[in-house]
Amino acid sequence: MNRITKLALIGLFTLPLAACDWFDGDDDDDVVVEPDQAAVRVHHAVADAPNVNVANNDDVVVEDAAYQGVSGYQVLDVGDYSVSVDAILPDNTSTTVIGPVDVSLAAEMRYDVFAIGSVADESLEAYTLSYASSTIADDTANVYIVHAAYDVPTVDIYVTEPSADLSAAAVTATLSYGEDSGLIEVPEGNYQVRITAAGGSDVLYDSGSLEIDGGEPTVIAATNNVNAGETPVSLVVSDDDDSMVVYDVNAGSDVRVVHAAADAPNVDIFVDNAADAAITDLAFGEASDYLNISADDHLIDVNQSGGAAVLNDVEVTTELAAQYSVYAIGSVANDDLGLAVLTEMTRRIATQGQLQVVHASPAAGNVDVYITSDGNVAGLEPALADIAFDASDLYSSGNVAIAAGDYQIVVTEAGTENVLIGPLEVTIENGGLYTVVAVDADGGGTPAGVILLDDLAPIL
Repeated sequence: MNRITKLALIGLFTLPLAACDWFDGDDDDDVVVEPDQAAVRVHHAVADAPNVNVANNDDVVVEDAAYQGVSGYQVLDVGDYSVSVDAILPDNTSTTVIGPVDVSLAAEMRYDVFAIGSVADESLEAYTLSYASSTIADDTANVYIVHAAYDVPTVDIYVTEPSADLSAAAVTATLSYGEDSGLIEVPEGNYQVRITAAGGSDVLYDSGSLEIDGGEPTVIAATNNVNAGETPVSLVVSDDDDSMVVYDVNAGSDVRVVHAAADAPNVDIFVDNAADAAITDLAFGEASDYLNISADDHLIDVNQSGGAAVLNDVEVTTELAAQYSVYAIGSVANDDLGLAVLTEMTRRIATQGQLQVVHASPAAGNVDVYITSDGNVAGLEPALADIAFDASDLYSSGNVAIAAGDYQIVVTEAGTENVLIGPLEVTIENGGLYTVVAVDADGGGTPAGVILLDDLAPIL
């Protein structure tokens, strides 16, 4: 077991500014390291951090790198480099969070550099996994496993043939946070990675079948899971050509239902024609908790609470580890009641709040949305302009980064200052998730109102 060598930054390289699009984890060229060179790539493994830029001598060389992103390798001359890491703030300015620091690259070495820790806990660190850049036989894979999941205790990691009996398998590596396995040499082929608590038998994570190619090193990093499922980790698997997030095969999908149909009665929700409702007596303006269901094709029935079907066998497909809100929208009176599915992102970011606006009000028409300090929209440009209600493609702003503070949200008729909703006073905190849903008045029509979700939801 190897402790990752601690550094004071997350990168060791210099590139021209034109190369700032290489943080895409997809470099089709083989990595060739000459005797006077070294290869470097960067991993963003801080779950509560925003996207970051990485700079050398104030020149941005990695731009807008996201959590669980991995750069392609860059082959550089040996020598000294000065690097800094800047967090991107909601106003698109940035602040240096690591460095600038001078570092050295040694000949014929590879460096996988991880930003790890937590912004909120002020525990940001940078670690490097370094190993010789040597020729590997085409039928052999050199595997390195890194425990980069902050606040996840020591774990046992098993790398076995798919479906092997875990009780009969030997532990491949026991790792604490900030440690790596060192070199694990295996034949190329399909494997299954399973993780338990150290000394335990309950599987916390299961990769399913995972292909590991020969002829190149493969780095497997355990990172904090920020998606669906109870597992504490997701794996980020990187070889010379690509990187991918590998979710727990048992993660399922997280789904909540939002009742946004103003003239519809209280409803029960059934999944896959089950005898018992998954959600009962959901009233207009309410949202269920997230439910974990299988990642699969599903049939959803919506019944009047305790009564007959309102919607029958609506097809909804969910993906592994994804999170969704299913909105009941439209109007019973207009015979256009339906379901609309939005993908959610519930990862919290310690340097910003995240505000989502959803337009689910048929009566409101096209709208503008203003985010103001005092509720006065005169002379201001809307934050979101000319948003239409579209039952077939329900509008969501997605998670918009917003600085902590007190705001007043105002919704107007598009192109005018005619106020339809608000001012709605909201307090945004760093790390917060906030969703405002525009809906018709209770029973239908105007004046439009709102459903408040996530950290804006009323405490019952």
